[in-house]
Amino acid sequence: MTTVWITLAGALGCLVRFAAEYAARLRRPTIRPWATVAANTLGCLIAGWVAYRFTASADAHLRAILLTGFCGGLTTFSSAFAIPAIIAREHHRAYAISLVVATPLLCAAAYAVGAALH
Repeated sequence: MTTVWITLAGALGCLVRFAAEYAARLRRPTIRPWATVAANTLGCLIAGWVAYRFTASADAHLRAILLTGFCGGLTTFSSAFAIPAIIAREHHRAYAISLVVATPLLCAAAYAVGAALH
């Protein structure tokens, strides 16, 4: 049954990320990459909170649902590097570099904040 919940949570995470990117693209196509950064940062914030909040073995199923499912669906390592590569290829190298640098820094900071919230 945990597998079903992980699958549903992952689908929800994917939908949240898609909605953020879609909304950003509608407002201004140039900020769409920052929606990916925001989704990754939010996922790391949640992951930090979950990792430190649900530590007992009794919480293992909920932790797996939230970390593997929701956060796994919400965050995306492949897009975090594919999108800047595409942007760099379109001769916007400084913009691409800012995305590549900002993503791990914001994600690490968000994880630390999430861990502190437990």
